[in-house]
Amino acid sequence: MKKDYSIFFVPGLILVGAVMRIPFTTIPTVLSYVADSLGVSVNSLGVLISIPLIMFSFCSSLAPRLADKFGLEKLFTMVLVAMFIGSSMRVLNLPSLYIGTMIIGISIAMMNVLFPSIILANQPFRIGLLTTIYTTAMGLSSSVAASVAVPIVKATSWKGLILILSFLILVALAVWFPNTFHNHMTEQDEEKCSISLWKNKAAIALLVFGGLQSLLFYTGMTWLPTMASQAGLSSEAAGILASIYSLISLPFSLTIPTLTTSLSSKNRKIMLAIVSICGIAGTGMLLFQTSSFTYWLIVNILIGIAVSALFPYLLVIFSMKSYTPSQTAQLSGMVQSGGYFLPAFVPTLFGFSFNLFGSWTVAALCLFICTIVMTAALFYTERFEKIQ
Repeated sequence: MKKDYSIFFVPGLILVGAVMRIPFTTIPTVLSYVADSLGVSVNSLGVLISIPLIMFSFCSSLAPRLADKFGLEKLFTMVLVAMFIGSSMRVLNLPSLYIGTMIIGISIAMMNVLFPSIILANQPFRIGLLTTIYTTAMGLSSSVAASVAVPIVKATSWKGLILILSFLILVALAVWFPNTFHNHMTEQDEEKCSISLWKNKAAIALLVFGGLQSLLFYTGMTWLPTMASQAGLSSEAAGILASIYSLISLPFSLTIPTLTTSLSSKNRKIMLAIVSICGIAGTGMLLFQTSSFTYWLIVNILIGIAVSALFPYLLVIFSMKSYTPSQTAQLSGMVQSGGYFLPAFVPTLFGFSFNLFGSWTVAALCLFICTIVMTAALFYTERFEKIQ
């Protein structure tokens, strides 16, 4: 395997991180404008939020196979081209909006899986630093895009917003493209590796952890504002809590990757214990309903700390627990394929349970139990230095 990498690797990685989420996370903030323009109900467009997660679940396992065939950097380039096409075609009509969102979901699924491998292949001794840069770019761009989306739509239209987002993807593609000429091929007996992972208890535990971590994040993002509003808070207060829940990820994306790679095993477990306790305490507090803003602020901070710290940890740990980029891709593909199945469907069931039982108690209890199981799976995985 080649040892060299392009001078455009880090700039390309930053811009890829910046455009990773915004093609689909920006749309929910302007969904009503899209619905009015197309003459459909807002509820009918709600599936646009679920489509990418479904694609994450069903397409993540394809990434290692395609990487074996085309190489890491070349596949990244192909995926960025597909993302640009998918994003641009959304302005045509309603069917193209759905199809384009599916293509975006598939593209992001590929990059999610390949990201740890591509860092390990190019700069294996800077895993923590590059993951920090990547996740920070992702978080900052998502926050900025969400804040300017409505003004852009009011000044132009929702199609204008889509075209701007598509142009940003094109810029990222242009900066990333030189990396294609430093393509790293993966060499692995894929079938043997895949089978062994599904029989590996540590890999299964990592799958459970990854799935429940994603479930906790997307359920919190979707329903915490609604739960707070129904408990007696104003819509403005709920909106402030939602912003805090999102923005709290920034300091953790800056620190967790480096801490994960630099701390000793013992100290890393202490860090993870603190983070996990925050998640358990936060979900436990959901069992009690109150109209206190301070109470809901604490809930959002605690759950936000847990999900914001554990996501970058997961990205880093794929590389740390693998020997080669190919093994990293296989492990990442397995965990993310199964891991995104839960958040693709469970948040909807979480909301349905309120209609079924007339309160959030049952759903909150299930989320609390899931957080405990997530923590147990996390610490079981930490017992192993490598997963093979």
